Amino acid sequence: MGHKETMTPRERVLKALNHEIPDRVPIDLGGFQTGIHQRAYENLLVFLGIEDNITILDPVQQLAVPCEDILQRFRVDTRYICAHGPDSFKGTIEKNIRDGRLWHDLKDEFGVIWSMPDDQRLYMDISHHPLRDATIEDIADYPFPEGNDPTRFTDVREHALKMRHETPYALCTCIGGVVYEICWYMRGLEQWFVDMITQPAFCEALLDSMLRFWMDFYAGFMAEVGDLIDVVMVGDDLAGQSGPLFSPTFYRKIVKPRQKILIQHIKSLTDAKIWYHTCGSCYEYINDFIDNGVDILNPVQIGIINMEPQKLKNEFGGRIVFWGGGIDAQHILPFAEPTEIKKHVRKNLEHFKPGGGYVFNCVHNIQYGIPPENIVAMFDTAYEFGFYE
Repeated sequence: MGHKETMTPRERVLKALNHEIPDRVPIDLGGFQTGIHQRAYENLLVFLGIEDNITILDPVQQLAVPCEDILQRFRVDTRYICAHGPDSFKGTIEKNIRDGRLWHDLKDEFGVIWSMPDDQRLYMDISHHPLRDATIEDIADYPFPEGNDPTRFTDVREHALKMRHETPYALCTCIGGVVYEICWYMRGLEQWFVDMITQPAFCEALLDSMLRFWMDFYAGFMAEVGDLIDVVMVGDDLAGQSGPLFSPTFYRKIVKPRQKILIQHIKSLTDAKIWYHTCGSCYEYINDFIDNGVDILNPVQIGIINMEPQKLKNEFGGRIVFWGGGIDAQHILPFAEPTEIKKHVRKNLEHFKPGGGYVFNCVHNIQYGIPPENIVAMFDTAYEFGFYE
């Protein structure tokens, strides 16, 4: 390839995050929004001749934890540090028969039940919204979990210290700070959209409960790892294929101020960069994210309206880092031949990489059905053409 690395992975990532030019574009794989579906991972292992006892990172999305051999193979520059549920939360998956079909059911800490049919085993969808019929008075009495329960953070600092002292990688947290989305998980999306119009006070009360949880969570989490990590990952999906999912006026009046409080709170506890995730055409909100204190945008869903790589880089490239956007994951990655994958990735790199401020990843998680040869072509091209002259 004719290129030589001159930086450690962490140095490379920090350069990119500071809008400086590293030796090459950093590469990421393995997070909750930058990961790989377990069945795609199984096929990839076979294709590469690598063995792994697969561990599930996220049962809802059915994501696998990539093994070190895979991360090394794709020259991944990041590793992940995660808190976990408190000792009081078991998080076990129950198997239940409904309508003659076997289901895998998971009740999360907020009382939301996620379900997946055994004969499909692709993803979990919500089957129970605990606040579906609630009133605003019910919110005050609801048993929300304690964000700062110290048992969430057992052994987390020890693991982070080991990763910082014994490996060269940039350290990222797992996703958190989900102030908005959990509200509709608990309420139901249709009812929540009705609430936003007919009873915004209900929405504010529930959002405030979520904000308190995450404020407490990050106070505890950053006390353990705030001095060791490089990136804090938070997010709420705000957009769809054609733009915002709900009124930007509601976002800016009701949701944004609470997100800003949380982001500024996290920034007061750590020097790590703040990474914000929203799917969809979020062009409308990028200036709002920057105003909130967001440093990094993910997943950069190219291929839809107003999310063209060159447009984004030209308008925002000096003010926010793009993390993702490596390939059109809906139309190109699943269906193209590896030669077309290579051309597509190279073109996107040409748009995103100038001046730093870019970390390579697919647009969101690598889904089941993606040919393993396409995954290899994507990451190998990102490495080959990611070097700066």
